[in-house]
Amino acid sequence: MWYTYILECNDKTLYCGITNNIAKRLLAHKQGKGAKYTKTHGANKFVYIKTQKNKSSALREEFRIKNLKRKDKLILAKAYKFDEKSSIRNTAVL
Repeated sequence: MWYTYILECNDKTLYCGITNNIAKRLLAHKQGKGAKYTKTHGANKFVYIKTQKNKSSALREEFRIKNLKRKDKLILAKAYKFDEKSSIRNTAVL
């Protein structure tokens, strides 16, 4: 199982990425080990997570999201109505 996600950074910028372990990825971002971008901008919380059937589809969705304007990414996140604690708890066991 793979995931495409949008992470809100400490400075309110957005970072999009993929992973096959969502809980581990958030921890890596918060420790400054997840990505060069989040190392300098910090990691606050996930605002969007979408389950993907494989890595290829996760990469395609990441590419699509990265080409959206910020306002469209925020609309996507708002429509998602993300609950970080339950989503991480539910996906951590997969």
